[in-house]
Amino acid sequence: MKIDDIKDLMAQFDQSSLREFSYKQEEFELTFSKNETKLQPLQEVEKVAVPQSGATNSELSELVEATPSQVEATMPEGEVVESPLVGVAYLASGPDKPAFVQVGDRVQKGQTLLIIEAMKVMNEVPAPRDGVVTEILVANEEMVEYGKGLVRLA
Repeated sequence: MKIDDIKDLMAQFDQSSLREFSYKQEEFELTFSKNETKLQPLQEVEKVAVPQSGATNSELSELVEATPSQVEATMPEGEVVESPLVGVAYLASGPDKPAFVQVGDRVQKGQTLLIIEAMKVMNEVPAPRDGVVTEILVANEEMVEYGKGLVRLA
């Protein structure tokens, strides 16, 4: 399977309502999933050269095997504040208002980090301790699940 074919499948999967997709052909297997995991998004990812179309399975395997150590090296440190409930995350109190916190802000224990709307009720998510915001893990108006990382504090 060529890289262009994989990219086309990814685009079609992304636009579909499917949550998971698997494709297997002889020794080649491809799996896509929109299901969330406990892994947190990265701030920076080291660029890795991707083989051009016509790459062999062994070349793709080498690329996949080399990536995990590079990913671990770029993981930011700090405590992740997780969502206490399912709802919609809001980073500011209104569309024309400034965000509660930004990366680099020093926060005090109990200070509002963001709001989660659940069943028409606005629930403030407080900082569990004093610290510095090193990463904001959600976008404004993003649907969040229970336990999803919201903000990272160092």
